[in-house]
Amino acid sequence: MKKQIGQNYLEKIPQHKEGLAWSQDEKGIVTLEVENKGLANRIAQKLLKKPKISYIHLEEFGSFIWLQIDGKCDIITIGELVKQHFGGKAEPLYERLSQYLKTLERYGFVVYNA
Repeated sequence: MKKQIGQNYLEKIPQHKEGLAWSQDEKGIVTLEVENKGLANRIAQKLLKKPKISYIHLEEFGSFIWLQIDGKCDIITIGELVKQHFGGKAEPLYERLSQYLKTLERYGFVVYNA
């Protein structure tokens, strides 16, 4: 049986999850709008006055990354753009970028094309 060789994580191509609403302010800061669905959330909304939609404000670094995610650029390319924009502030670049994208994936905000 042949062993399949896995793709390098940095070659993956992230894209925004379909249907996720988001906006960008005049300073380039991105806000994600997440609808709180499910029975537990409905109960919390009724009893505890929890919001139906949560607004997640990304900081400068995260907002820049979010705006580079287009479903065409791989993580390596996004990293190069981050380095050009932030310079040394982005280091350690690929460790931070990988961790950030894994967090976005874990929360269901991004998926991967490849």
